[in-house]
Amino acid sequence: MNIGDIYAVEIPPSNGHEQAGMRPAVILQAPQFETRLPTVLIVPLTSQLKAQIFPGTCVLEPDSENGLATKSVALSFQLRAIDKRRLKNQIGKLSRADLTTIQSQIKQLIQL
Repeated sequence: MNIGDIYAVEIPPSNGHEQAGMRPAVILQAPQFETRLPTVLIVPLTSQLKAQIFPGTCVLEPDSENGLATKSVALSFQLRAIDKRRLKNQIGKLSRADLTTIQSQIKQLIQL
């Protein structure tokens, strides 16, 4: 599990506007924390292209490297920690450019 890997994850349901259910997500947690923490930081993806109207999103085009089946929107503003047991299987890996975009959005969102 590395930063930029895309996994199928099961996000528990909530009663708000957060993403939930089985969906792809980008891993954003450094590997050195993998054995120390029971959780992992992810950015969920959605195939609902209208989500790109929100700040903190970027469109990801499907390709052989990322393994996405459809054009997807990375919801950087929904960065969250989930239990590692919710990771199912690796789908692919983000390009360096897409990963840099997401990381930049997160820095802007949390004012780093």
